[in-house]
Amino acid sequence: MNFAIFLPPQVDTKKSLPVLYWLSGLTCTEQNFITKSGAQKYAAVHGIILVAPDTSPRGCDIEGEDEAYDFGSGAGFYVNATEEKWKTNYRMFSYITEELPALLAANFPVDIGRQSVFGHSMGGHGALICMLKNPGKYRSVSAFSPICNPSACPWGQKAFTGYLGDNREAWKEWDASELLKIYKGHDLDILVDQGKADNFLTAGQLLPDSLVAACASSGQKVKLRMQEDYDHSYFFIASFIEDHINYHAKYLKT
Repeated sequence: MNFAIFLPPQVDTKKSLPVLYWLSGLTCTEQNFITKSGAQKYAAVHGIILVAPDTSPRGCDIEGEDEAYDFGSGAGFYVNATEEKWKTNYRMFSYITEELPALLAANFPVDIGRQSVFGHSMGGHGALICMLKNPGKYRSVSAFSPICNPSACPWGQKAFTGYLGDNREAWKEWDASELLKIYKGHDLDILVDQGKADNFLTAGQLLPDSLVAACASSGQKVKLRMQEDYDHSYFFIASFIEDHINYHAKYLKT
């Protein structure tokens, strides 16, 4: 597994610094965010380490892993697969929440006690479930155009069937809108940006209203900002990345 890392100038102080994980969307590698978002400038101001992992294992020689943009390579969906064909290699949730932090702690000046997570599209889904399934592990969570209710959208249904099987009850363990209904952790303050001109929004892939409804029913706070004329691209992310870095800095620097 590859990941990109940005070390701000404050690493020279020899102190451990907070870390902010970015989880990318379908087809992306570890390079998309680091190359296109412009986040480094704002992370440098706050002394935050940025880490952007790849979106799936690569080159596992699994039949069918490279046949579609929305399943297999570049589309790990941040779950731990249970289907026989995928369960050995496609354990992205464990990689993001356990293996990668341990690797970082052993090689970089990261303060694992101060972690936050955010992401885009499939990665927004990943960020949300990382927070919801690990209360207390992350200080904050935010997302751009997240897949909020994967059990109810075509992308999620395809991925969950392939990785998790046909049991829809098992899917709920990996669906942010379902997890919020049973969430028992600390109070959340979720920031979500969604472009109004996003074609995947109108196609029913993202379902932000499901997330808002789930937060309301569970008493959790979410701020959904619907951004006029913005689509699903990295131009959208770059336009509002400063707000998200500043949001996470509030929690990471306390």
